[in-house]
Order: sequence, then C-alpha cells, then structure tokens
Amino acid sequence: MFFQKIKLSPNKFSLLFAFFTIILFSFCDAQQSVKLKNGFWRATIDRADGHQIVFNFKTKDSASKKIIYVINGSEHLLVDSVETRADSIFIQMPFFESSFQAKITEGGNLQGNWIKKYGRRIQVLPFNATFNNKERFKITAPPEADISGRWMTEFKKPGNKTSNIVAEFKQQGSYLSGTFLDPTGDYRFLQGVVSGDSLKLSSFDGAHSFLFTAKIDNARQISGGKYYSGATSVEEWSAMKDQNVKVSDGFSEASINKDAGKLNFSFPDSDDSSMVSINDKRFKDKVVIIQILGSWCPNCMDETKFLSDFYNKNQRRGVEMIGLAYERTPDFGSSQKALQPFKKRLDVEYPVLITGVTVSDPQKAEKTLPQLESIAAFPTTIFVDKKGNIRKLESGFSGPATGEHYTEFKKKFNKIVDDLLDE
Repeated sequence: MFFQKIKLSPNKFSLLFAFFTIILFSFCDAQQSVKLKNGFWRATIDRADGHQIVFNFKTKDSASKKIIYVINGSEHLLVDSVETRADSIFIQMPFFESSFQAKITEGGNLQGNWIKKYGRRIQVLPFNATFNNKERFKITAPPEADISGRWMTEFKKPGNKTSNIVAEFKQQGSYLSGTFLDPTGDYRFLQGVVSGDSLKLSSFDGAHSFLFTAKIDNARQISGGKYYSGATSVEEWSAMKDQNVKVSDGFSEASINKDAGKLNFSFPDSDDSSMVSINDKRFKDKVVIIQILGSWCPNCMDETKFLSDFYNKNQRRGVEMIGLAYERTPDFGSSQKALQPFKKRLDVEYPVLITGVTVSDPQKAEKTLPQLESIAAFPTTIFVDKKGNIRKLESGFSGPATGEHYTEFKKKFNKIVDDLLDE
C-alpha cells in the first residue's frame, strides 16, 4: 500500500478546510446538551386508571446551574439536583428517594418517568411536562359557590372502613387552596380550582402525589368525592361544612407504658455509625426532645424544619434533641443514604440515629422504645425532663399548610419546653 501525495491550491485547501470545519461543528452540536428552558411548567404523573396527578414547577438559572421550584400553593420546594445529558434531563428530588428521568422533546417539553423508591420496591409512572404553562386545571365556568371555611369530611377506605377528618379550604374566585387535617398530621399544601360545581385539588412533593375531585352541591355540602393517591389508591369522600368542628389534639394520641421505666436506648449515628445513647453525658440534666421520624415522611420533613430551627435557637438554654429514624429497610447503608440529603437540606445539627427497625414492623415500639405502648404515627415527639422521665408525647404534626393550627402547635410546644426548663 502506498499514499499518493496530493497537492492542493490555496483556494482548494480553504474550501476543504471549511468543509471539514462544518462537519466537525455539526458533530459537536449533535453531542451538546439540549437546554432546559426557563419558565413555568405544567406537569402530570399518569396513573394506569387514566387519572393524572397535576402539579406546576418553575425552572431558572442560579449560580451557573439549573434549579427547579415545585409549586403547591404557597410552598415553593427547591430542587437543586438537575442534570442534563444530551437530550435527557435527570431530576433528583431533595427527599423521599424520588426522581425524574425525561427526554427534552423537539418542542422543548419533557416526556419520561417518575421513579419512586420504597425500600427495595421501585415504582415507575409516566411523567410529562409542558413548557410555558402555569395552568393547573382548566376553568370552564364561574364557581357556583364559595367553599371557604372548615368542613367535616368522611373518607371511605377499602373494606368499607370510614374515617372522619377536617378539611380547610380557602377560595379566591376560582382559585382554591387548602389541606386536610387529622390528629396525626396534615396533607400539606393542596392547590386547585373550583369550576362551575366541581372542585379539583392536587399536590406533589416527591412523596405525596394527590388528586382530589368532587361535586359541590352547595356552599354547605360536597359529594361524590374521589381521592387518588400514588399509583393505584382510590378513596371516596364527602363533606359537610362545620365551622366549629375540631381536630383532635395530637398530644392525646400516644400513651406511655408506665411499667417500662426510663428511656434506655443506644443506636448508631447516621453520620459516622458511632453509637449514641440517651444516657450519654451530653444529655444529662438537659431537657431532651426525641423525634421519631422517617426520611420517607413528608410531615416529618415539616417537623424537622421546625425542630432544626428550634434547636439552633434553644440549645444554649439546656435543650437537646435526638432523632430516631425508622426507614423502609433495616440495612444501615441504605438508611444512611436516604437520610443524608434529608439532614443536609434541613440543616439538622442534632444527632439522627438509625434504629435498624423498619417503619412497617408491627413491633417497632417493643424493639426500640418499650416505654411507649405503640408508635402510632410519624412523626411522634417525646419530651423528656432533666431527670430523664418522659413527660409528654405528641403524635403527628400540624405543619405550615394548616395555618392557625401550626401557630397553635408552636405555642404549645414552646410552653412545654419552657415549663420543663424552669423545673
């Protein structure tokens, strides 16, 4: 084989150079990432039954990287793990082992999947998002009634079981927001519309994926409601307006096994696996608040925001905190991986320990905290006095979406701690 030497004139060389330059830049452009547009989006998570969990988000650039705010009513949840590769986008939610993988289409929209981990089980649902769309639900007619206020709602669960909880709605024209409350917590921030005699509300935060629909019979009665949650769950609901209906106090939902003695536990720290005990010197002669939580739990997220801020402001007064995590798997490594982003985002400075007992274990109280008759709800908060005695238990958490209930909770919480510090 031999190579023949080719002589090119300057003009021919310039043309050949330009030709290869065009090819090279075309190849490079094909390899470059497609940009995710900045602005508002309407997103859907598509269930197999045809119903869609609808939510909105906003994309923007911050410090030379793409960030997202997931919008539910007044809550704008920051998502700062957004990666683009070629024509695909990878979004990791800050909590709950929840993520999106999608292709950026030629029109600039998103088409892909929502992926949610439940321990060893993985759920995948189709996900779509339309750019430049602030609409959540279509409004086809003026509202026939204003349903602002408090409602007693009845939910029919599988097996014909019923539960009564309180709903609070705030309506401004066709715009509707609100939440549902029970003694163990709330359904966080719901956003939707009233169109004619119909209501629609939805929420998505990485764990919760809710859709509520119903018919508004009049300003005092709601019927034919459906509550869609996650991939398959469906419940019926109805409501009657009652401004005087009360939510049971979470302080009455948990009880102490008085024959079991003082708390006496030791579990590995989620940071470095070192053992931490309630009997350690740092907790002696202190008021200790023990938080029973899980990284999978949205109400735990809301409580942790509150507790983290409270701890940073009150530790010097003689207050200590310990988080006890009950994850979806007994494996320490998997639990640690789930807890780290949870702690980082919420700036948790107090120790969070991994119990190694799963949330689904019916004997979780007996195995970890025999001083409690049961662990009925997440979160649950234990107040321990300076002598190491359990003085109060609170089951659940009424978060910022509940308005006045959240304000009332903070007042009670502060009074309990102040009284224990004064002893």
